[in-house]
Amino acid sequence: MILLLIFIIIAVVIFLSRGIIIVRQAEVVIIERFGKYRTSLNSGIHLIIPIIDTIRPIAFGSKSLMRIDLREQVLDFPPQPVITKDNVTMQIDTVIYYQITEPYKAMYEITNIVYAIEKLTITTIRNVIGDLTLDETLVSRAKINSELQVILDDATNKWGVKVNRVELKNINPPAEIQEAMTKQMKAEREKRATILLAEGEKQSKILIAEGERESKIKVAEGEQQAQILVALGQAQAIKSVFQAIHDGKATNDVITLKYLEALEKISNGNGSKIFIPYEATGILSSLGSLKELFKEDGKKE
Repeated sequence: MILLLIFIIIAVVIFLSRGIIIVRQAEVVIIERFGKYRTSLNSGIHLIIPIIDTIRPIAFGSKSLMRIDLREQVLDFPPQPVITKDNVTMQIDTVIYYQITEPYKAMYEITNIVYAIEKLTITTIRNVIGDLTLDETLVSRAKINSELQVILDDATNKWGVKVNRVELKNINPPAEIQEAMTKQMKAEREKRATILLAEGEKQSKILIAEGERESKIKVAEGEQQAQILVALGQAQAIKSVFQAIHDGKATNDVITLKYLEALEKISNGNGSKIFIPYEATGILSSLGSLKELFKEDGKKE
């Protein structure tokens, strides 16, 4: 009798323990009663009727989970072959960030949510890339990510799933295309280097030419200034001489002698001819009187 009582107590404890469910934060448990949806248990402690109420597991990829995780999750798919608009086959590696927002729909609207998202993503990528050329695909990654996110989020809304982000992790063209792109990139870099070198040499020559021009201008200006100063000095000297002659009241004889001295200096040059200004004829006319003056002095002696 005692053993039977102990057995009954143990059975009741086990029965009641199966009716106690503790749900963690950010998790949901789907409860069915006799195979029909009854309620969704959120975080906290809950009591159910064992045997009558059961937990409905959810198919999640290759696994079957008793609880639905409401946190943001990541699906990293293996590289998939896609064909571009210009018939180039390449491998694209995709990462999707999604979150289950409505557990009821995720449980009853789709058989396997992970497989569904994966297949939907593959077909959507092929459709989007099929409208782009290889070059457009390589330079439009952000645009493709945004377009994929909008399409997938709209398609998975009926499954109670929110697609937050889609990222193209890798875009791998065929090996021969990659080799051609590498050669093209190298050629472009060499071209830019040659252009920069030529521009540098051109700029250098321009600067040197400008420097030489400035130098010649400065030298010419210096020579011009020197000539001006010499001319001003000579003019001042002549002015001083004539002023002295004027102040000393020199006679025509003295003036004639000074003029002859100037002619003597002029004749020291290499030229064989001397052009005498017209104004000099008046001075030279006084040579006769000067000659007579010397004759008279000789007679007196």
